[in-house]
Amino acid sequence: MKKIIILSISFLVTLSCYSQKENNKKWKFNNLGGWVYAHQDDNPSQQCELKKGILKIFTRPQSWDRKKVRTETKSYTAGRYTWKTYIPQMGEKDQASVGSWIYCDDHHELDFEVGYGKVEVREKLNAAPDEMIAYMTSQDFPFTSIPVKIKTGWHIFEIDLSVKDGKYYASWLIDKVVRHEMQLKYGTEVSFYIFCSVENLKFIGDQIPHQENYGLFDFVQYKYHE
Repeated sequence: MKKIIILSISFLVTLSCYSQKENNKKWKFNNLGGWVYAHQDDNPSQQCELKKGILKIFTRPQSWDRKKVRTETKSYTAGRYTWKTYIPQMGEKDQASVGSWIYCDDHHELDFEVGYGKVEVREKLNAAPDEMIAYMTSQDFPFTSIPVKIKTGWHIFEIDLSVKDGKYYASWLIDKVVRHEMQLKYGTEVSFYIFCSVENLKFIGDQIPHQENYGLFDFVQYKYHE
């Protein structure tokens, strides 16, 4: 009987791992197949454009636009999440953010949010005019938000979730270099959507945006690992 139980558990673990590996995907933005448009504002305009395999998302000046796309399914758990994202020269002091992130709910969310940054943060980091501020954030369990400066241009943003002692261990990487990491208080019982966004957010600047701000996304990839 014990042998049968052990074999049954082993089969279920193997089946679970196989199911997760089925989620391995790389999305090139020739179309939005597998993705859903979303927004968190009172402006119904989608403000998403596809051109030559690049997704552009943009926000209007003098607005609180929050424009997003996400995966159709909330089925992603442990593994490596990768975005190739273009960070432009954003408006000086503008409260606008280019986001590459994963989301279950408002307490289980891990982000890269990149914008001009508040003057006090830029001064503390000694940011040059062509450098933006990237925040690496866990919204809760526990909360953390670490800013670093990065040059404008294309970057590889990655969130790696491994499992240690039954809980996620999160690493934030920029251009293959670990810039922040921490142990989370939850594990694979929490699964995520994958998001790309451009949002006018008050925390990341000092004024309502005075110009159109945008982000470009070349690809998004998820690769399962335990």
